[in-house]
Amino acid sequence: MFEMERHSVGLATQILVMAIVISVILLFLGMGVLVLIHVWIVGRTLRNDVGERRNAASAVERGSLGSTSMSRDDIEKLPCFDFAAKAKGSSPAGDCAVCLENFRAGERCRLLPSCNHSFHAECVDLWLLRAPVCPICRAAAADELPSVCGGGDERGDFRVEVREGEEVL
Repeated sequence: MFEMERHSVGLATQILVMAIVISVILLFLGMGVLVLIHVWIVGRTLRNDVGERRNAASAVERGSLGSTSMSRDDIEKLPCFDFAAKAKGSSPAGDCAVCLENFRAGERCRLLPSCNHSFHAECVDLWLLRAPVCPICRAAAADELPSVCGGGDERGDFRVEVREGEEVL
């Protein structure tokens, strides 16, 4: 009887060890499946994000003008003005979104006619040589460029005065 009891204990121990081994194997298999699902979801999300960014970048590069830049001649046709602050002792009325510097009286600025945003002429000229869109709103820099700027002086320049509390776009 002692031997039968001993055999039963040995058999029970083997069954318990096999159950533990099978449980650990199933646990690792389940974790592996979860990791594979996670990698698949993250990979798919990253591919979609990269594809969307690539599509957005190509749309910005193409712009409404169909090219990746503007020519110097086209840039020169955009309206220019000398910035003039009206109020004395007040803070500057705005800043250039390209260089982030404030506009100061007498500086050459350029106005993009399609969106009416203003920038330092030097800053936006360099920008437009690379991309034909507004640095702020991504609108086409000029829908149709006139052959000669309307208004202004003989160079097509404009003088803009800004009163206290007004902002330059």
